[in-house]
Amino acid sequence: MGRIRILLVEDHVVVRQGTRQLLEREHDLEVVGEAGDGEEAVHLASQLKPDVVIMDVAMPKLSGIEATRQVKELLPSAIVLVLTSYDYDEYIFSLLEAGAAGYLLKDVSGDELIDAIRAVYTGEPVLHPIVVRKLMTRFKSQAATTAGARPQELLSQRELEVLKLAARGMSNKDIGEALFISVRTVQAHLRSIFNKLGVGSRSEAVLYVLKRGWFTLEDLP
Repeated sequence: MGRIRILLVEDHVVVRQGTRQLLEREHDLEVVGEAGDGEEAVHLASQLKPDVVIMDVAMPKLSGIEATRQVKELLPSAIVLVLTSYDYDEYIFSLLEAGAAGYLLKDVSGDELIDAIRAVYTGEPVLHPIVVRKLMTRFKSQAATTAGARPQELLSQRELEVLKLAARGMSNKDIGEALFISVRTVQAHLRSIFNKLGVGSRSEAVLYVLKRGWFTLEDLP
């Protein structure tokens, strides 16, 4: 597997430089660019086509929310991992709706950030189950009025089982053990799910199904 190509988006130069130095110690991570504001982030993402964009929220010229939205429109395959000091619900909801695949706070350790980058790159969750339940509650009322295909019309029964366990925050390894299939098979099912739903990450897939009311609170203990 080649190195994971990363674009850093952070308006504080010292933080950005420190993060770059941290990441470039890892043999499988490569920082291909840095942006100090949201507009530059969108421009560089379209040019450099990174695998993962590490995105701050509060930035000059263009917020992280709008920058995430524009990056995903220009480059749907890019994975946006939010790294911010803010844990407000509205930021979380807005960034996930814009297409972010994960949400971290800046009090995480360096190892946790590195693990999160690898996780979102391979489709693993970087979204706490509590956040999933908040999303479920938020979209429950609108799900009944949302038109669209039924889950069985888009996904196979096995894909629905995989997605339900993913929505619980289970790792690929745990999903495989629960369904008696290999991790590689879980990854293949997730790739198929992403393609069928037109999304680029597990978090986007979970958001997609929660909005449409495909799962209930009882499905996600």
